[in-house]
Amino acid sequence: MNAPMSPLACPRPTTSDQTITLAHGEGGKMMRNLIRDRIVSKLGETNVQRFSDAACVGTIKGNVAISTDSYVVSPLFFPGGDIGTLAVHGTINDLAMAGASPLFLTLSLILEEGLPFEVFDRVIDSIAETANTCGVPIVAGDTKVVTKGAADGMFLNTTGVGVHHDDQRMSAKQIQPGDTLVVSGPIARHGIAVLAARESLEFMPPPASDSAALHRVAADLQSALGNDLRTMRDATRGGVAAVLHEWAEESTLAMWVDEAQLPLLPETRGVCELLGLDPMFVANEGTFVAAIASHRTEDAISVMKTHSSCGDPAPIGYARRREISPVLVSRGMGGDQPLDEPIAAMLPRIC
Repeated sequence: MNAPMSPLACPRPTTSDQTITLAHGEGGKMMRNLIRDRIVSKLGETNVQRFSDAACVGTIKGNVAISTDSYVVSPLFFPGGDIGTLAVHGTINDLAMAGASPLFLTLSLILEEGLPFEVFDRVIDSIAETANTCGVPIVAGDTKVVTKGAADGMFLNTTGVGVHHDDQRMSAKQIQPGDTLVVSGPIARHGIAVLAARESLEFMPPPASDSAALHRVAADLQSALGNDLRTMRDATRGGVAAVLHEWAEESTLAMWVDEAQLPLLPETRGVCELLGLDPMFVANEGTFVAAIASHRTEDAISVMKTHSSCGDPAPIGYARRREISPVLVSRGMGGDQPLDEPIAAMLPRIC
């Protein structure tokens, strides 16, 4: 008489050439084939052993900077980008805004059982193309598969390694009264693009994300302005408002903004007005704010205009000594108004 099968017995994995299965994350042949044929073959091996647990990247000269971030955007694809472009651009930008030149990225994938390979391959292709365009190789990674319903398709995590080549250290503590606040381009594009795609809002033209890498413009600004570039910050979750509140807290100054000077695309402005959203609170993914010594404002804008990632740079206000509110906005309605700090995301799952 045959003994009943133990509930701990591992059944033969179900294979599929159409979707991700749990077996693709279990460390066996199916996972190795996935990594070899659908990931490494597209991302490139650079100087990394294919299935090694660590990458040997050689000697790094300078002060090392490290940043890590996770990406859980819904939907995975939207006008102007996808979760793959966000993962590459976002981590490169975090390094760039800290004044570091990005050198390497790592990539971890958490995949949901049942994810179509068509979607998986499209994201990996996007990651590979974006990293190649940015000139920042992916040197190590990890792959996990979770049960259906646990990951909303896929989650990504990227870690970036960069280097400071000089002793210049940007910080909001360096901001001085009278310094100009400059935004690199039209704001609120990413959050509105994701919202429109998620809710199938058929705006014409469809809003597109501003997802872009900022390391080249950041490096040029540092080179041109030196210590007159006080600090930079990409205005992601919480938008421009979150950046200004962070700077006000760190510098103990007040940030004043003229609402009329905020650059906005007509389609973004229209959607914000229709839905009652303040564009200063809406996320960006390739737009940053810089605090600059006032006498170098035009120099900074001239540098930004040489980069395609900066659509329409504009001075939007200045830092001044604080009296009552840390952030003030002139809305053209008779005096300055305090701008509250965002408490939570106006639009969830945007990066």
